[in-house]
Amino acid sequence: MEDKQEPGRPTWSRQIEFTLAGIGCAVGLGNIWRFPYLCYRSGGGAFLVPYLIMLVVLGIPLLHMELTLGQYLRRGPVQALAKACPLLKGVGMATVAISFIMCTYYNVIITWALYYMFSSFRSDLAWENCNNTWNTVNCTDHVSNSSYASTPSQQFFNFRVLERTRGVEETGSLRWELFLLMLLAWILVYLCIFKGVKSTGKVVYFTALFPYVILLALLINNVQLPGAIDGIRFFIIPEWNKLLNVEVWVNAAAQIFNSIGIGFGSLMAMASYNSYNNNILKDTLAIAITNSVTSIFAGFVIFSAFGYMSHLQNVPVSEIAVDGPGLVFVVYPQAFVTMPVAPLWAVLFFFMLLCLGLDSQFAMVEVMVTSVLDSYSKPVLKYLRRKEFLVLVVCSAAFLMGIPHVMQVGIYVFQLMDHYTAIVSIMFLAFFEIIGVCWLYGVKRLSSNLEEMTGKPPSIFFKACWWVICPVLITVILVFSVIQFKPARYESYEYPAWAQGVGWLIALASMIWIPLGALHTLWVLPGSFTEKLKKSITPFSLDDESEGSHYQEKFGDLEVISSAVPPSIKNQIQTNL
Repeated sequence: MEDKQEPGRPTWSRQIEFTLAGIGCAVGLGNIWRFPYLCYRSGGGAFLVPYLIMLVVLGIPLLHMELTLGQYLRRGPVQALAKACPLLKGVGMATVAISFIMCTYYNVIITWALYYMFSSFRSDLAWENCNNTWNTVNCTDHVSNSSYASTPSQQFFNFRVLERTRGVEETGSLRWELFLLMLLAWILVYLCIFKGVKSTGKVVYFTALFPYVILLALLINNVQLPGAIDGIRFFIIPEWNKLLNVEVWVNAAAQIFNSIGIGFGSLMAMASYNSYNNNILKDTLAIAITNSVTSIFAGFVIFSAFGYMSHLQNVPVSEIAVDGPGLVFVVYPQAFVTMPVAPLWAVLFFFMLLCLGLDSQFAMVEVMVTSVLDSYSKPVLKYLRRKEFLVLVVCSAAFLMGIPHVMQVGIYVFQLMDHYTAIVSIMFLAFFEIIGVCWLYGVKRLSSNLEEMTGKPPSIFFKACWWVICPVLITVILVFSVIQFKPARYESYEYPAWAQGVGWLIALASMIWIPLGALHTLWVLPGSFTEKLKKSITPFSLDDESEGSHYQEKFGDLEVISSAVPPSIKNQIQTNL
């Protein structure tokens, strides 16, 4: 089998580096703060049934599809989708836009983790009691149903770390400590990825594997605490009646989708640096299964701590469980306070968050860099000289756009962007990506690509998922996401109408590329509207056009000369040839 390695395109030094980078990209903060909460809210152990079904029929097939396309075409999402389905080339541009928007605010979570980690290097934790300058009169050491009372960890996060204002209307001032920590976070990201896959491949050995060491240490510590078993029981005991609720199935599908990172373009970009004959199925299974096992493992860690807190404060676990940043920056830190050697566990936990955040961040920045180089490598390298400078420009731009998140209004900006990017935009992108690849590029063509690379065609199971099951499921999820859509809010604060409008503009910043890309394709293709439309859903038709114009440019003069040569002389030349 011939290895069609593209000259000049870097590849992973060892294939295990891609697998680890893929696991690092898929396993992120959502595994820690989103999955356990969804599990608890959707019937405990019963939630694992729809979750694992969705993993098999949605997560694994779609990940296999993205990796196959990236590895075969050896391009990031923009160029890969432009080749596969010219009409929907805007989907590739939209994935780059959504990854760039996300990396501007995702790094803020790493910033908070750094703040907490540095704050934990002391004999007693800063959020241990209510005797600090930032605490207010309604601070209480016990979880309470009262909307007026708040715990020391809540007040530390709100009034010390964020120094938050009362709403998005009040911007407040810049938090210089957070600003400098965010700069440090971006420097860390840059140093890890500036050499491309060669440097990222080395870093992921640590960032992808070390969190498991910490999770295991936390679990061993937590299960020995009083009440831990009650928390774990709460997490895994099934409530089978919840499975009759359609929302539970939609939540399971959405969690698989967002957690693996379908539609973000990150894994497609990283797969474009694989060797041509790499066994994609092995990587697909390793990434998807490790991601889900990590989520379930993290559920045990989180709920064993919740059970301990429930035991200490004599309140039900259901009043402690929350999702989002509140879980890892408010609720879980409160559990450390009474643990033996509390500062050590706090440092380890926040260092784990740093590792989980960093390798997901690498992937989002890599999408941007890969896509720019795929499309504009000559002009970009003409001015910037080296790829390292392009990475620096991307990181600097994302850092500057992240500054509003480290102002006192930051948490409101963060929640608004996360809601409209991660919840609204991604489902639309995924829907059009699946239509473009599975139906317009075609399952038959995708299967032959896979067979050409690996020598084995996909099984009938994958073909059935790509052709019918995945498009149907993603349509159902999209419809339910629209029906169940709720405006953004942060705790009890409801955003004003103008802020919701800004949120929709943020969502449109990625989605608008889909119609714009379609219009541009129809504009550049020759012929009548019907011919344009037919060509726009024909794979590689844009390549044919560019090659045609290149041919005309290169050989046009020769054709003019040829037309002036008498037929008798032409015939003589052909005879001699």
